[in-house]
Amino acid sequence: MAAPTDLITIGELAQRAGVATSAVRFYEDQGLIASVRTSGNQRRYPRHVLRRLSLVLFAKRLGIPLSEVAEAFEGLPAERMPSKRDWDRIAKRWSDHLEARRREIEQLQRELTGCIGCGCLSLRRCYVLNPSDTLAAHGAGPQRLLHPDDERE
Repeated sequence: MAAPTDLITIGELAQRAGVATSAVRFYEDQGLIASVRTSGNQRRYPRHVLRRLSLVLFAKRLGIPLSEVAEAFEGLPAERMPSKRDWDRIAKRWSDHLEARRREIEQLQRELTGCIGCGCLSLRRCYVLNPSDTLAAHGAGPQRLLHPDDERE
């Protein structure tokens, strides 16, 4: 059985993660994963890097920017396999951020249902939700989605 400290090639890592080797190199360039070099200057990855890479890929699938993933990884050791305690610390730190993201998604879902689900698709309903275009004072873009404390119907 392979030990978590065994070194694997970039091809093996890419195959296990289900990505191209160019993606592995990109995530390494971004500082999200790290390799060691052989005497022949080939990249080798500790097997535990697969866990980090899997988290990167899952976060990407959920639309979480890589900069936020990198921020979460700041406390993880790159030179050794992270312990359960290391991962727990990261999970706690990232938990509040993920909870806020969940609330934003739920708010988006409510807004979509409220606007599209009503069937009016007219300015008449928008006038009720945003009389005299008061949200324009907050700036451009989807202000109702950006301000979760706005009054709701």
